[in-house]
Parts: sequence; C-alpha cells; structure tokens
Amino acid sequence: MDGAQEYVWTPPSYNFSRKPVAAAHTKLAPDLSFPHNFARCGKWCPDGSVALMQCENRTFQTLHLQVIEVSNFPTGSFGFSKPSEARIIPQAEAIVDFAWYPRATLHDPASYCFVTSVRECPVRLLDASDGRLRASYRIVDHRERQIAPHSLAFNVVGDKLYCGFQDAVEVFDLNAPGQGTRLPTTPSRKNRDGLKGIISSIAFCPTYDPSSQLFAAGSLAPSSSISSNIALYDEGTGTARAMGWIGDVRASVTQLAFNPMKPYILYSSFRRHGAIYSWDLRSDTSVPFQVFGLEGDKWNSTNQKLRFDVDIAGRWLAVGGLTGRVSIFNLDDPPPSAEGGTGTEKTQPYMVYHAHEDAVGSVGFHPMHPLLLSVSGSRHFDTMDDNMLHGEQGTESESDPEEAPAVLLSRARRQPSVVDSSVRLWGF
Repeated sequence: MDGAQEYVWTPPSYNFSRKPVAAAHTKLAPDLSFPHNFARCGKWCPDGSVALMQCENRTFQTLHLQVIEVSNFPTGSFGFSKPSEARIIPQAEAIVDFAWYPRATLHDPASYCFVTSVRECPVRLLDASDGRLRASYRIVDHRERQIAPHSLAFNVVGDKLYCGFQDAVEVFDLNAPGQGTRLPTTPSRKNRDGLKGIISSIAFCPTYDPSSQLFAAGSLAPSSSISSNIALYDEGTGTARAMGWIGDVRASVTQLAFNPMKPYILYSSFRRHGAIYSWDLRSDTSVPFQVFGLEGDKWNSTNQKLRFDVDIAGRWLAVGGLTGRVSIFNLDDPPPSAEGGTGTEKTQPYMVYHAHEDAVGSVGFHPMHPLLLSVSGSRHFDTMDDNMLHGEQGTESESDPEEAPAVLLSRARRQPSVVDSSVRLWGF
C-alpha cells in the first residue's frame, strides 16, 4: 500500500546505569499437599507471552504476561496472571528438563507446545494450553528400561529433537514418527575421541546457514588431563564424531549457550564452580576467551543448577546467586588482561542488585521488552519443618502402667523449608 511504513524490528534496549524497576511480583499457585513448593527454572515462550515454570512439586505452571500501556513507563506496565489463573500441568515423576518448541507462540495453537523429560518416562510433547499429550518419544536401554534424558534441545530449523543421556545422544525426526537415531559419544575403535558420562547440556549454534549446523554438548563427567567434557559436533554428518574440544575446566557442565549475535562465542557454567566461562571458536578453545567471576555469591557450596541467560541482542549476560542477588555482565566489554600472562583475568559484573530472599535458580531475558524474569527458591535442611503427624502409641511401663506416658512415634518425614518462592519481573 502507498504510504505504508515498513515495520523494522529492533531488539529491546536495556539501561543498566540505574537500579531496575520491579515491574511485577507473584507466587506460584498454592499446593496444599506440597506447601514447600518453588520454581526451579523459568523459561519464556519464544514470543514472550508466557513464562513456563518447572516446579519442585512435579508440575509445570504457566504465567501469562500482561502488558498495559501507560504514560509513566516507557514500555508500558507489565504484570503476571494471578496464581489462581495459572495453568497447572502435573507430571507423574520428577521433572529432569524441558524445552519450548522454537517457533511456539500463543497465537498459533499448532506450535504452542513444549517437550519435557520426566524420570522413567518417555519424552513427551505437551500442548502448553491444556497439557494434553501430542506425541511421545521412547528411549530404552539394553535392559528395555525407559530412559529420561538429562538434556533436551531442538535444532535451529526445529525439525529434530536432540536428547542427551548416559554416553549417547538420541535424535528424533519430528517429521517422521518412530524410533530415534542413537549417536554414541563414548570412545570406540573407529573414534578414539568422545564424551564420557551423562550428556547434561546441548546447545545449537544460532545460524541458518545450511553449511554450518554445529552444536555443542557437555558432560557431567569432569574433564581430565587428556580430554575435555565439552565437544563440538556437526549435525549434518549424522554421527557423534567430535569436531573439536572446548575448555579444560575440571568440573561438571550444567549449561551451555551460544551468543545469539556472535555464534562463535560459547558460554558454559559448571557445578560447584564460581565462574561462567566463554570460548571463541575461531581461536584456541583450550584457553577461555573470558571468565565471569562469581565467587562472591558462594557458588561453590551448592549442587543446585543456577541457570544463566544471554539477551537476544547478545550484549548482556545475567545470572542469579545463592544469596538472592542477580549479576549482570556487559558482553561488549573486552576481557581484562591477566597480570603476567598467567591465565585469564576474571570479568567483574556491570551491575549487581538484590532480587530475592533466597537462591535465584533461574533468570531469563524477555525477547521483546527490556524485562528480566527471575525465580527463587531452594531446599533448606538446616531449618526443616518440625511439624509432626500423629504416630502409633508405644508400649506401657510394666512397673506403673497408669503413670507411664504414651510414646508417639512419628511416621512423617521431616520436610525442608523454603525461604522465598517468588517470581519477579524486573524492568530496565
């Protein structure tokens, strides 16, 4: 049409020169049978309309983002749907991992779905609107037991699902139902290179170039003096033959992520390790390109996964900590040079602010607005709930049965407590 302006999308612009604004605050829907519930991880739907929460009580909860344009806030007033309106999707067993379909949107019911890995169950593709089962993908071992993968990832095109588990990756073609293709990652006679242990994370390089279909895989087995626990693979070869090794960190890999705008930069976090590492795939990958220091937040004292995130423009990295703080790193700043040339100097956060009263298990940048999602909660065994249920009556004293008090033996297991189980939205 004549005179019509062409729409040009621009990524959200963040202002980290001042403290963030608490745009929204909510809690999960109450569960009377599980009062110590909290969200372990929260991920935005690709269109940013819904946040999907993985909860401790073996359920998923969806929180809808509400946007109301107001004059006193540049990008509008934001809020979550009420906990009573949240969609609850229960699971049979403990949830291991989940992933949104890459083109999922609330406005297209056919694409509005996600996959989940539940212990001792097939991988299931669920409808995000009502939780109904759309498809299932079975992974069985040599004993005919169901295997729940520890990591799930769609390729860039969105036509294949990659599932990482013990010493292998199972690949399912979403256009052709049936059994998957198993790619062993352990060393063999033909291929001496390989990843040992559980494949804990899979990340695809964000490029639509057919000649560059790369993905990185990480293992829970710590690296050794002769091999690393992060490897780079080519999806087009159809094999698990490593194209290169990345890093030399003696710790278990918990998360891998590529920079959306710089696909040659790979980030990784490790269990009980107080730093996030990045590598430049164009140079020597045995030496980290940049190290983001986090020792001040006691990362070394927990096995809990603290999920980091990189914004869609590839400029900022955010991660939570055990004390409720969120650290923001500027990825455009050059890495500091190490003194004397011994190792890589750690990069300090651009901003640190207090977000919750408990561990921040997950953060996520909104794909459309300058917003950051944070969820908190962890199990505290030092302040466990002492409420006891009625038990059975013990035996009476033989000397004086009338004065012997009844002994109540509790059959209830003491449950850990949760300090803060909130979900918050921060505006920058």
